[in-house]
Order: sequence, then structure tokens, then C-alpha cells
Amino acid sequence: MSIFSSILSKIFPGAQAAPAPAPAPAAPSATAAPAPAAAPAVPAPPPSIPLGEVAPILDAKPGAAQLNWRTSIVDLLKLLGLDSSLAARKELANEFIYTGNAEPGSAEWNIWLHKQVMTRIAANGGTLPPEMR
Repeated sequence: MSIFSSILSKIFPGAQAAPAPAPAPAAPSATAAPAPAAAPAVPAPPPSIPLGEVAPILDAKPGAAQLNWRTSIVDLLKLLGLDSSLAARKELANEFIYTGNAEPGSAEWNIWLHKQVMTRIAANGGTLPPEMR
């Protein structure tokens, strides 16, 4: 299970994250063998199902008042009982295909990571307050 799937299931038990888009295939080289006939079509992800308001669910979790989960990826992961180590956050950034220049663990990188989590929660049917979108 991906880290993002774990995040989503901790907020909405039973919810499943839409699959991440597959990377584009590399262009064939001039010396490469011809590609086989048409590959089978990849099924479309299931439609997003409204899951509900995210903020009240997280605010109701034990310890939420002591954590800044609305802006901190580390606090969000702690609130959900997930690994918040740099290694775990690097793995999450790899899931989201981070291509920026910020140093892993830096404020800029962590802010980007938190924003990606919130954006993907919304894309999977979670409702976020305007300041978190």
C-alpha cells in the first residue's frame, strides 16, 4: 500500500486512492525493435466518491489540538499515526514525483509535500476548507 493510500484510509477508513498516473513510455530509438501490436488499454480510475469534510475528522482525532496538521506534513502524519521520518516523507515525495530543487526535509519541500497530500485528498473526494486547497 502506498503512503498516500495509508493517509487516505486513516482519514476515511475503507477509502481507496485513485491510482497514480503511470509514467509516459520512453520514445523508441531508431535501432530498437518495432513495438508489439497495440497494448491493452489501461482501465480508467474509478470516479471520485464524495468522502466528506476532512478538517472536522482530523480535528476530532486525539492530539489534534497540539499539532499543526493543517500546514505541517510531519504533524499530519503524526496525527494519523503514520511514520513521519524523513525517509517516509522522501518515499511519499517519490510517489508524487517531486521534481523541484528544494532539499528533502527543507521547509519548501515539506510545504510542497503537504500541499500535494491535500490536493490529492480533494481529488479523491475529500472536502477541504478554502485555506487548505
